[in-house]
Amino acid sequence: MNPRKYLKVYAKFLHTSLASELEYKTNIFIDLITAILSLIGSIFLLSIFFQNSLNIGGWKFEEALIIQGIYTILNGITNTWFNPNLTEIVKHIREGTLDFVLLKPIDSQFFISSKKINPSGFLEIILGLCLLILCIRINQINLNLSFLTLSFITIICSICILYSLWFFISTTTIWFVKTWNATEVLRSFLYIGRFPLNSFSFSLRIFFSVFIPIAFITTIPSEVFLGLSQLWKISLEVIVAIVFLTTSRKFWLFALKFYTSASS
Repeated sequence: MNPRKYLKVYAKFLHTSLASELEYKTNIFIDLITAILSLIGSIFLLSIFFQNSLNIGGWKFEEALIIQGIYTILNGITNTWFNPNLTEIVKHIREGTLDFVLLKPIDSQFFISSKKINPSGFLEIILGLCLLILCIRINQINLNLSFLTLSFITIICSICILYSLWFFISTTTIWFVKTWNATEVLRSFLYIGRFPLNSFSFSLRIFFSVFIPIAFITTIPSEVFLGLSQLWKISLEVIVAIVFLTTSRKFWLFALKFYTSASS
């Protein structure tokens, strides 16, 4: 695998996607307004939960905003990279164009996962970063090298887990062409990531830690921001991210063995 080759290919993908999006400049303004209203609505919904209590599950409203900020960033990443690409797998299989992907002198998973980019998702990422910066000031978080390193590691792990979940579901298209309902169910579960995990019952906390690892996606990075996360939790998130990435890769290669090309 030649990293320089893949960087050049990705640069071409990025240029093409940006050029396509900039053909309709008004859409960028509309997407910005939509992202802002969506974030305001989410913060308002979160504030409703704190109307009758100063803290929920040990989290204050100002601390819970960190979870909202991280969720907004991850949702922006999903809308920028994951959703535009992985939903295309259905189209590739239905129309038989996956054949052309597999024949290209480039890794098929890389091509499938990165060919399209929706630049409007960058707006959500920027808004999420702005909210996190605000939260750092409100919660008087001390910025240091250790904090920045652990925050970076946990957020990268969250991105890897989120990508793996999307890729798992999209890969099942090889057997089940219609996976739209499954992706909507995943979106619904991920929506729960906007709220502190400790605010749910014990059984739900187990479910969202083991079966759908919401805890690893938003809560642990948020605890790192507040200096509450323990080293074993961070280590566990790293292990979970590696396992998910490795398994999703093997699952893709396994699924390809069952793919019937359009010419066969």
